[in-house]
Amino acid sequence: MAGSYPIGVPGQAWGATELAAWRARQRRQRSYSEDVVSAIERLGARFEVVQYGRIEYPPDSYPLFAVRSRDWRDGLPCVLVTAGVHGYETSGVRGALLFLDREAARYVDRVNLLVAPCVSPWAYERIQRWNAQAVDPNRAFREHSQAPESAALMRLVEPLRGRFLLHIDLHETTDSDETEFRPALAARDGKPFEPGQIPDGFYLVGDSENPQLVFQSAVIEAVRRVTHIAPADARGQIIGSPVVAPGVILYPFRELGLCAGITGARYTTTTEVYPDSPRATPEQCDEAQVAAVCAAIDHALSQ
Repeated sequence: MAGSYPIGVPGQAWGATELAAWRARQRRQRSYSEDVVSAIERLGARFEVVQYGRIEYPPDSYPLFAVRSRDWRDGLPCVLVTAGVHGYETSGVRGALLFLDREAARYVDRVNLLVAPCVSPWAYERIQRWNAQAVDPNRAFREHSQAPESAALMRLVEPLRGRFLLHIDLHETTDSDETEFRPALAARDGKPFEPGQIPDGFYLVGDSENPQLVFQSAVIEAVRRVTHIAPADARGQIIGSPVVAPGVILYPFRELGLCAGITGARYTTTTEVYPDSPRATPEQCDEAQVAAVCAAIDHALSQ
């Protein structure tokens, strides 16, 4: 698919016809209810489950759930874990659920945990990056958001702004970024597709306005015990950005409308697991996400 996409006219941004054609190509491949909602329901005995919104893409309707500490205490700092902002990034969703099931209990007396395991359920079911409107939720965390998924999460978080110690957003970088999603983006926006390079391994994206490199490096070192860390390319970059510490690059979170920029937390990061690596299993990818969450909380609390 290098340089082309089967929808639209090169050089022309999509209109309603192209959007409808793109949406018609999307097929439900897995169940949000069976995979995610059922797992959240099982956690209800140990945590408080809150519905913070509903996404309507007729005929589909998706309740949005977050899981929070049952013993919520105003004197404790808040920790936000988000996943499934890009629905196709599976280890983020599974890693968030695994963290809740296996590791969260050891933190609930020290922090108020708030976990949104699957922010974009329509995309989760279709193994897609965008929502049904061909909008990337992870570029839409801004005022008057075009993505209802992003707007709902911002409404959930807003009453707690200023109280967050940490926000970690769980993502993946996949081969399909290069074969499907970036060509689709170029076609949607009427721009030429410029091929890139997918890094082999785990890396982090920190905030260029608040890098916290000691924190980022602590997370990298914890994940290194689970899976390999992406090296810099020949230009000293990962996905076109300079490597500022082993396995760490920086983006301006708020300027780009990224999820990890919504809390104003002291510590923020975005994980990037590489599930297509021949050196990593799906289980390792899930474990890498869990290791990253635990290391992030541990470091934040140690400071």
